[in-house]
Amino acid sequence: MVLVTVELPPAEATLEGAMRRLGLSEEEVDTAYGLVPLDPGQGLYAVRVTEQAGHRVTPPGEGPFADPPIEPYGPPQ
Repeated sequence: MVLVTVELPPAEATLEGAMRRLGLSEEEVDTAYGLVPLDPGQGLYAVRVTEQAGHRVTPPGEGPFADPPIEPYGPPQ
């Protein structure tokens, strides 16, 4: 899975709105991840999608972006 960004007006700022805007099916989107606000004031959000879908919906040089796991470094202190 990879991350893509999408610009949405406030009335469409839902996962379903992002899927419509990007032309994605439910099978291509991580619905559990949902729609993540990056800069809601500017209407910018992130969606987690399959790698194939990510390359299809983003122009070259503008994504998709990696989604590496985030884990603590070393033992808890």
